[in-house]
Amino acid sequence: MNLYEARPPIVADERTQLIGWLDLQRVLVRHKLEGLRPSDEHRALLPESPLMTPAGLVSHMRWVEHLWFEVIYLNVPRDQNPAFRKDVENAEMLVPGVPLSELLDQYDAQWARSNEIVAAHSLDDIAQDPEFQPSLRWIVIHMVEETARHVGHLDAMRELADGRTGYY
Repeated sequence: MNLYEARPPIVADERTQLIGWLDLQRVLVRHKLEGLRPSDEHRALLPESPLMTPAGLVSHMRWVEHLWFEVIYLNVPRDQNPAFRKDVENAEMLVPGVPLSELLDQYDAQWARSNEIVAAHSLDDIAQDPEFQPSLRWIVIHMVEETARHVGHLDAMRELADGRTGYY
């Protein structure tokens, strides 16, 4: 899908707009990483952020989607997710040796699952997590913000890696 195809419709209902904007940010993740040299996939490119690698950030975004849509919204037990560990902070970002292409495919599969969850429920439905109960609408809006912020990180990483900027 090219970036113009990924843009949400200018006039649409709320659900279509929300998922459209979230999907655009998700497509931008893959777009920002197209053609990245393999030597830069697992390289920390931002000063003072040793865990912030392109591969680590994609893994993080995959597991964040899982956390919000499955763990918090559907109340799937956290211990079913191997990326969340109490003994290692930010374990989901530690993916040495896992090819970026594999992580991107896992991310694509996760956001397809997240979209299935959103399609099956009302935006007004409340999360089933006993400790935190936002509406599904709140979660989707949060994921637009979270994903867009990380697309900005990827944009900066890409510029530092090889000078590519913008939509290229």
